[in-house]
Amino acid sequence: MIDLRFLRENSDVVRASQRARGEDPALVDALLEADSARRSAVAKADNLRAEHKAMGKRVGKASPDERPELLARAQEMSAQVKAAEVDQHAADAALDTAQRAISNVVQDGAPAGGEDDYVVLETVGTPPEFDFEPKDHLELGEALGLIDMERGAKVSGARFYFLTGYGALLQLGLLQLAAQRAVANGFTMMIPPVLVRPEIMAGTGFLGQHSAEVYHLEEDDLYLVGTSEVPLAGYHSGEIIDLSAGPKRYAGWSSCFRREAGSYGKDTRGIIRVHQFDKIEMFVYCDPAEADAEHERLLAWEREMLAAIEVPYRIIDVAAGDLGSSAARKFDCEAWVPTQGAYRELTSTSNCTTFQGRRLSVRFRDADGKPQIAATLNGTLATTRWIVAILENNQRADGSVRVPAALVPFVGTDVLPPQTRTSA
Repeated sequence: MIDLRFLRENSDVVRASQRARGEDPALVDALLEADSARRSAVAKADNLRAEHKAMGKRVGKASPDERPELLARAQEMSAQVKAAEVDQHAADAALDTAQRAISNVVQDGAPAGGEDDYVVLETVGTPPEFDFEPKDHLELGEALGLIDMERGAKVSGARFYFLTGYGALLQLGLLQLAAQRAVANGFTMMIPPVLVRPEIMAGTGFLGQHSAEVYHLEEDDLYLVGTSEVPLAGYHSGEIIDLSAGPKRYAGWSSCFRREAGSYGKDTRGIIRVHQFDKIEMFVYCDPAEADAEHERLLAWEREMLAAIEVPYRIIDVAAGDLGSSAARKFDCEAWVPTQGAYRELTSTSNCTTFQGRRLSVRFRDADGKPQIAATLNGTLATTRWIVAILENNQRADGSVRVPAALVPFVGTDVLPPQTRTSA
């Protein structure tokens, strides 16, 4: 949710943000009206309660002759108070609905436009040049005995897969390396639940424009998470946390689930866009004044991990129209995928400012001891999709793949050799 005080004082800024996102600026006026109506309803209810309380005191002091009339007026006023409280509750609900309809305010400096209007901030490394026809990650994965899409589909349907042998070790190595790096950088490792309540999923902003991506278990009214950002955001919901020593940093290791609704025909080959994958996600609570600097730190930690897996990549500043509803600014790191001749997203890091903290009621005490809304940020540190870039960029003419040095201790070999797959 956006800050109502900010909205009242900067409504034009919020309208401009809505337009930059390609969303309806009229929602700003609807929220202003709901805010005004709610404040009027609260004032009316408060005044009536005060009058009713004063009337009660008059009844207590009244003479026997005056008391019947005053009691009648008190009863009438009680009914008015109850009606005003009903109106106040309705106004509260209307305000909440209107406030949740507006996405976070886009930060100054974020590029305008949509998905293709990102700005490249930096390119790191040089795409490899092969003196042979490179294979894509699935052809390599099958030849090396790493990926089994056919049996994944047999067991679970399209866009599911098995990681087998060194493929499983490669993913575990990626995640373990990320976990070690996270702990070294002051993060608390977490293995969170992957099923969350509706209020937690809604609190992070994933039941808005991303609701079609989310798996819902109707019988239990629980949601499967598409990122451990969700349970980590809910971890301190309804709390006042201690940020006196600086940001609270968590790294969540979890399986993630996405329906990929509306993406039929896109990246159907291999493990680029699948329904289930594993990921380590960084998540931070901090003072809003520190959020921009923390965003840069998250990006730096992502860069360290990408350097460790030895793939060329670029960093982009995501355009306003391609931001998720909770993000005010987002940077993506995209690795070069040789067989596509393109850069594809491996990481993203988002500054959500106080948007999620306000929805989930996560607060901290400022220097004066007053409760304030905490800012939240998130960033990917490793995920299954990274295997795509590792395989394709490190392949060799004989069909083998070199294992990046940082992963060798986890995988147990420095080269993945082709092998003949046997049928079951």
